[in-house]
Amino acid sequence: MRNRLRELRSERGWSQAELGLRLDVSRQSVNAIETGKYDPSLPLVFRIARIFELPIESIFSDEATG
Repeated sequence: MRNRLRELRSERGWSQAELGLRLDVSRQSVNAIETGKYDPSLPLVFRIARIFELPIESIFSDEATG
């Protein structure tokens, strides 16, 4: 799954650690999601969308569909 997490985080000037605190996950988890090494759970995807005030589809996309 592809995502825009790093881009959105950078636009807000947040570190991985700060975003992790906002999401209640570790900095390492944020890094793993950003690099595509970990696909977040559905509840975490919803929290990410709420924090960035964006629809899930504008943050995450299926690699097959781009």
